[in-house]
Amino acid sequence: MIEQRAVTTEPGTQQALLSVRDLKVAFPSEAGRVDAVRGVSFDLHRGRTLGIVGESGSGKSVTSMAVMGLLPDYASVTGEITLDGKNLLDLDDRRMSKVRGRHIGMIFQDPLSSLTPIFSIGAQIVESLQTHQDISSSVAWKRAVELLDLVGIPNPDRRAKGFPHEFSGGMRQRAVIAMAIANDPDLIIADEPTTALDVTVQAQILDVLKTAQRETGAAVILITHDLGVVAGSADDVMVMYAGRPVERAGVDELFSRPRMPYTIGLMGAIPRLDDRARQALTPVPGTPPLLVDLPDACPFADRCPVVQDACREAEPPLLAIAEAGTADEHSTACRRATEIDDGAIGGEPIYPVPADREHGGTEVPREDRPKVLELTDVTKTFPLTKGGLLKRKVGTVFAVNGIDLDIREGETLGLVGESGCGKTTTLLEIMELKPPERGSIAVCGRDTADLKRKQDISSVRRNIQMVFQDPMGALDPRMTVYDILAEPLRAVGERDRKTLSTQVTELMELVGLDSEHRDRFPAAFSGGQRQRIGIARALATKPQLLVLDEPVSALDVSVQAGVINLLNDLKAELGLSYLFVAHDLSVVRHISDRVAVMYLGRIVETGTIDSVFDDPRHPYTQALLSAIPLPDPVAERTRERVLLKGDLPSPTDDQPGCRFVTRCPLHLTLTDPQKEQCRGVTPQLTGRGSRDHRDACHFAGTTTSVDN
Repeated sequence: MIEQRAVTTEPGTQQALLSVRDLKVAFPSEAGRVDAVRGVSFDLHRGRTLGIVGESGSGKSVTSMAVMGLLPDYASVTGEITLDGKNLLDLDDRRMSKVRGRHIGMIFQDPLSSLTPIFSIGAQIVESLQTHQDISSSVAWKRAVELLDLVGIPNPDRRAKGFPHEFSGGMRQRAVIAMAIANDPDLIIADEPTTALDVTVQAQILDVLKTAQRETGAAVILITHDLGVVAGSADDVMVMYAGRPVERAGVDELFSRPRMPYTIGLMGAIPRLDDRARQALTPVPGTPPLLVDLPDACPFADRCPVVQDACREAEPPLLAIAEAGTADEHSTACRRATEIDDGAIGGEPIYPVPADREHGGTEVPREDRPKVLELTDVTKTFPLTKGGLLKRKVGTVFAVNGIDLDIREGETLGLVGESGCGKTTTLLEIMELKPPERGSIAVCGRDTADLKRKQDISSVRRNIQMVFQDPMGALDPRMTVYDILAEPLRAVGERDRKTLSTQVTELMELVGLDSEHRDRFPAAFSGGQRQRIGIARALATKPQLLVLDEPVSALDVSVQAGVINLLNDLKAELGLSYLFVAHDLSVVRHISDRVAVMYLGRIVETGTIDSVFDDPRHPYTQALLSAIPLPDPVAERTRERVLLKGDLPSPTDDQPGCRFVTRCPLHLTLTDPQKEQCRGVTPQLTGRGSRDHRDACHFAGTTTSVDN
């Protein structure tokens, strides 16, 4: 029998290092009092990692800032935050400054803004050491170099003298971690430490964070929106919604038996790297409530598929779930938690898988379908200049270097790679509809070199449209949705008001928006709705190809799922083709038919999505895929990873040979003649007996995985 009981919240239980009790944080605003954190309680013990997850605005970061004592003076903070027996809320700023850096280390999301640009990295670590320890400058500098070496920065003696702008994003985050652990803190708070980083760098940073915890024995609070990161790094998980915890459990327990509909919805909304079926995701409907004048009811009630009348009468407390009379350290704030089993109540799934839209069409073999986009030997370079008024060329940046790819009708090609690999430059070359610097680009069978007249460019432009990463930045805030959608229709010659009105209505309904909201401005819509407006605008000219530049990366997981489902439905219904650029390979696998992997301006592997993801041949592709975290703690503990060393080399070097050789783990295992071949001969894309799967590696297919 499953029952619920009150959660024990006595301070000092099992000698917790950090004990938070009934923490409440509120901010004044024009709309009224904003209750950002509403009664958070938890214990954290030495050496353990607590993962805090939730959507934007759930109160994750405000909770961590309250622990650090970094909230503004106008914030109202009540409750109790006890660190090693000392209530931090009783300390003034002078005494709290002695706790920060010494007993609590903080790792922020943006490492560049965390570092002072006018001081060297080493000097900043030295300052942190000497603020809390009575040591000489020479001893502090030696310790700073040791810390940089510990977090994996190469040549620490030299790099310690470097400034933040001379470091890459991953290296800056390593430096911030070194600073956070400089004084052997008892607690490390990592607030979205990998969100702004490439997936390969993310894997490195998470590995460094584990090393830091191992060296210091510290407890860690890991704040993130990525359930995969939590699955692989946390011991315990707390899910927050509308300013309070709604579920809390050990990582294995929570991922195997979630009991809160919100948690179940988050997990169902995540595309998985290991999911070959790629069935429709289950988005959580609606948006989180505004934290002003919240009613005494479950804040998730308006979005919950299994809501009852009692849910709207009072907000449910966080209660521990006991099964067969034994507590299992699992608590939820849901009246129906004991009814939920394997994501269902009474055998009926809480979030049924959405049905695919009805569509016609036949399955035509790829080779028989026309090409909507073809790139042949496309190259784009930029001059590297030096000097002020009298600039001189000192080198050349090879942003895109001889790439070939094509997209067929009704097909999605995913273009992936780290920042700086040339993805965005490739998109810009395509969208300019001009002859490339070298090679050729053909859109819907028409070579861009032949587009001499404005009318020719306009006719091709109708067939290729773009959806941008930031929906708010891509929409004019002074135009209504009607005007935003009518603008491209007018651009292609439509002038009749009645026809315009009808087509705007059809576009809004096509992307799942209420046409009655056509007179609203973009600010009145949520992020997911704004992205749907951007998609509707792109569809206005009835294009054959959509270029999607990170279309879901700025959205919360629950919203992202709805947009991904929409894109899949539109592709099936309208026969669209997509060029889909993303850094999240789980999303790429879910939406793409084929994939092209870029590295330093070249395509190093391409093929069908299943062949590349199930059998990656190029060492770089293997590293990318192994770095993607899975939302499964058991799988995460047993996975092997390829941790790349260092960052992307300079794209100014166009010497012969493989451009990946400086980071390639496979290269280290080769014989001297083989290494010489890698360094001296540029590998070409080769099929190795398969036209659908090609790679640019002399020794592809050799396993390079190393246990993490």
